[in-house]
Amino acid sequence: MTDLAHRRVLLKLSGEALMGDEDYGIDPKVLHRLAAEVMEAHEAGAEIALVIGGGNIFRGAGLAAGGMERVTGDQMGMLATVINALAMQDALEKLGGKARVMSAIKINDVCEDYIRRRAIRHLEKGRITIFAAGVGAPFFTTDSGAALRAVEIGADLLLKATKVDGVYDTDPKKHPDAVRFDTLHYSEVIARNLQVMDTAAFALARDAALPLRIFDMDEPGALLRILRGEALGTLVHA
Repeated sequence: MTDLAHRRVLLKLSGEALMGDEDYGIDPKVLHRLAAEVMEAHEAGAEIALVIGGGNIFRGAGLAAGGMERVTGDQMGMLATVINALAMQDALEKLGGKARVMSAIKINDVCEDYIRRRAIRHLEKGRITIFAAGVGAPFFTTDSGAALRAVEIGADLLLKATKVDGVYDTDPKKHPDAVRFDTLHYSEVIARNLQVMDTAAFALARDAALPLRIFDMDEPGALLRILRGEALGTLVHA
């Protein structure tokens, strides 16, 4: 336990990360692999919280673009995050972990309400805590939910798992000469207009001086390596 550089972290996963090569929904193999990565870090002594998006099922902004009323679309998106959170809880428990899903909207028959003090207690008791339904309100993304919960639980580090190995000055998939940043100051992200997180989430992390690391979750063992202090991906700091 003493070899961990970060004791309490919040990991943000996109809903699309659960799809694997599928076009929709959850790929059980990918879900199991991600759960195994989380369990490995947990067993090393870390207190881990998770926020998972819902884009593999419904994305509120996309539904609104198709003509649906935005608030309704976002509410459907919140429910999608609960589905993903329950799937992750099941996967973690099958690996021997103890996990709790806490929702920002009331769904008492399937998960707990989010209460900050109870969430911290779960972490202290060694339970992996999964925060669902974003911030419980429309017009806010799960990035905002992740930043808010990370600040509320006193996380040492906010982790955002992506499909690239950090933040680049331009899209590395379109520009082979794109340059990856090892570290960035929050002011640099603003000046360069880098799309690290949505604006509300970024402002929350910046104002709380919460360090944010963006990394590639597809790299085996990446989560534990970061918790042990390895500088994978890009660190955004104050």
